[in-house]
Amino acid sequence: MAASRTRRSTSYRGGDISDSEKMESSAGWDDALDWLKLEHQSVSRSVSLPRHGNYKCLLEGERVLAEGHGVVLVNTDEAGTVVVTNFRLMFLSEGTQNTVALGTIPLATIEKLSKLVAKNQTAPRQSEKSTSRRLLQVIGKDLRIVVFGFRPRTKQRRLIYDALQRSSKPLRIWDLFAFSSGSSKFSNANPKVRLLNEYFRLLGKGSYGATMNMIEKESYMKSNELWRISNVNSSYSMCQTYPFALVLPKSISDDEVIQASTFRARGRLPVISWCHPVSGAVLARSSQPLVGLMMNLRSNADEKLVAALCTQPGGARGRRKLYIADARPRKNALANGAMGGGSESSSNYFQSEVVFLGIDNIHAMRESLSRLRDYLDTHGTTSSDGMSSFLRHGGWTWGGGNLSSMSASVSAFGDSGWLTHVQSVLTGAAWIAGHVALESASVLVHCSDGWDRTTQLVALANLLLDPYYRTFSGFQVLIEKDWLAFGHPFADRIGIPTVSGNSKMSFELTRQASVGSFPPSPSRQSVGSSPAPSASHAQNNCSPIFLQWVDCVSQLLRIYPFAFEFSSAFLVDLLDCMMSCRFGNFFCNSERERQQIGIAEACGCMWAYLADVRSSQGRSHGHYNLFYDQLKHDGPLLPPAAALAPTLWPQFHLRWACPSEAQAGDELEDRCREMSLRFNELHKAKEIAEKKAAEMTSAFESLSVELRHEKQLSSSSMALAKRASKESAAIRRAIQSLGCNVHFASGGGTDIETSRPLEDRLTSGESNSQNEGSDLSVSISMVADENVSSASNPISRICQTLCPQSTREGGCKWPDAGCAQLGSQFVGLKANYDAFDRLSIYDSYFQTD
Repeated sequence: MAASRTRRSTSYRGGDISDSEKMESSAGWDDALDWLKLEHQSVSRSVSLPRHGNYKCLLEGERVLAEGHGVVLVNTDEAGTVVVTNFRLMFLSEGTQNTVALGTIPLATIEKLSKLVAKNQTAPRQSEKSTSRRLLQVIGKDLRIVVFGFRPRTKQRRLIYDALQRSSKPLRIWDLFAFSSGSSKFSNANPKVRLLNEYFRLLGKGSYGATMNMIEKESYMKSNELWRISNVNSSYSMCQTYPFALVLPKSISDDEVIQASTFRARGRLPVISWCHPVSGAVLARSSQPLVGLMMNLRSNADEKLVAALCTQPGGARGRRKLYIADARPRKNALANGAMGGGSESSSNYFQSEVVFLGIDNIHAMRESLSRLRDYLDTHGTTSSDGMSSFLRHGGWTWGGGNLSSMSASVSAFGDSGWLTHVQSVLTGAAWIAGHVALESASVLVHCSDGWDRTTQLVALANLLLDPYYRTFSGFQVLIEKDWLAFGHPFADRIGIPTVSGNSKMSFELTRQASVGSFPPSPSRQSVGSSPAPSASHAQNNCSPIFLQWVDCVSQLLRIYPFAFEFSSAFLVDLLDCMMSCRFGNFFCNSERERQQIGIAEACGCMWAYLADVRSSQGRSHGHYNLFYDQLKHDGPLLPPAAALAPTLWPQFHLRWACPSEAQAGDELEDRCREMSLRFNELHKAKEIAEKKAAEMTSAFESLSVELRHEKQLSSSSMALAKRASKESAAIRRAIQSLGCNVHFASGGGTDIETSRPLEDRLTSGESNSQNEGSDLSVSISMVADENVSSASNPISRICQTLCPQSTREGGCKWPDAGCAQLGSQFVGLKANYDAFDRLSIYDSYFQTD
């Protein structure tokens, strides 16, 4: 075990090295994607082989193929266990059994395997016999180089190497892990539906909603004033690498379209990728024209189709300027003429200008990335030889008196040429977007085949022109439209098997193929070249074209941090999903091939998975850009040339070689994210406090209104009480003026008596009214008039003398008469006026019906 831990002093022996072939995919296992943590709670499937351990971190459909114990990860000098599954190579830490991100890589990401032998350095006095370490080098297309050290005479290295050789290079597409895991819960709508919806949006027909029924019935041929959606390629008979629906000029018939397709390589005729909603300028794409060796062949149909791209809206006179942007260097375009290809002549296309953007081919990009990977591994902190970059060449690489080493490292980085290629793509896309946005010119972009450099430029120009593509949903639509639907050969570029080019071969029949990889589609053979063997074809045509485009997007995100809804972490996870082949979105070379084998139904969807990951934390997830401001950049992005100087993308380029430096930006972003979350919490608390304060203010105002109302009622009651007291005093004086005696009892009662004898009042019968239990009591005694003699009652005599209604017989007509004989009606009255003062006065006392 001590020997296995020896580090920083190993020297490789080149004699025992067997290089493997290129692997089928290019991508890295990114710890930020965190598949292990996200799906740790899901039910892990048991390992089918009883001799292997049952690891809880396995995904659904993942099974163990081989494992080795006591293995050392030379990059970090960490001991652990190597496990090979049908999806990935895992390295588990010896103590915690946690997965180590650097040593865990999907099988489809592996580019190359090498068996190495290194001799351990011995002390001078030790025996000359030295034990050798069995090493396994794994090179990934995600810029990592990992070396595992095995103990000698254990045969573990052979076991792991053979398992990786078998599982990392499947002969059939159905052997990829995505078919084993199935679609599960990460399913999504058919990409054809989203493509049609994007076409509707571009034509201003966003109110229409595409459905599979519409696609089956081919009822999607909508149009506006200038452009139309055509079904001329619905069966992929005109162009096997184009989508089923195309946006074409309205003035061009389908027959003319078919005729024009014969003049372009692989039938990839000029079609519209994006159109300006106001000016009508378009961004179109195609492949190179077949002008021949002498560059003198022409096509009237092609020239008419290209001229229709410059149509003015509203019947305006004249034509707009047309730029034909050839992505290749001029010499490469001329060289293609020997194989029947070439470039357009501006004299054959009215009011046009041909521009060469000088972007190199796929082989130059592959070699450039390989040199960048070697530079990062050599000068990184986790080098595959186990030696720190500060100690290499006898001194510190960056200084330490070793200026030659420093100069060599700088030269090695510059010689990789990766950033130069990235800048070429950025500059070309900015040039295209500028002419469409500022000059209202139409631009036709092509390279040789129209699916590599053309796709990079068109997709990047779309991103610059339309802010919709800078959102999550728009970015998905952009990739599905310009990369997938228009036939970027993902299977060839990442090195995975695909289906046969024979369109008549059924799905079940194709699955029976078991010998060798699938040959490339006949439609993808180079012009003038013969079909190459499958293995050689897959190996020679691998290239990081999509990775380079995402790198360009990350540069724009750095330049315009407020313009994109997604973050750099989202771009890294997107690349890892693509290169891991866990999902089927990027399988095959065209829409036709994916439809042929039913990728959408058989495999999971990467977009659904990423959306599910984001939904776990909402807008606080790391995929969201904290600084996104939709209103700040609601138009085109037109960066000047000086701003397009690219730099290394730390989150992707440095994450394996220099993890601390790569995480510095993430840590800063995480700190900002924490501050943003804290700010949002404080903002919510502030809103709650303001709401409570508003409620308390409203309640206080309501109580104030009620108090003022009560004061008004109290004042009104006091006024009424004073008025009643005055009326009572007036009544008392009136009663006294009639000759009645008013006596106030000690309990507050009042007796009103006439001068009539008490026994006379009692003999007439009394009617008493008393409210017991109350402080107010009234007693009234009444005596009939006929029982009262006029002689004994002076009031009666006065009444009979003065009343004009009296009869001769001396009788009284009251109540028929208009007088009131108080003396004969009220013989006694008791009232307790103090009780009035003690009564509570309410509003209802003074309300009237």
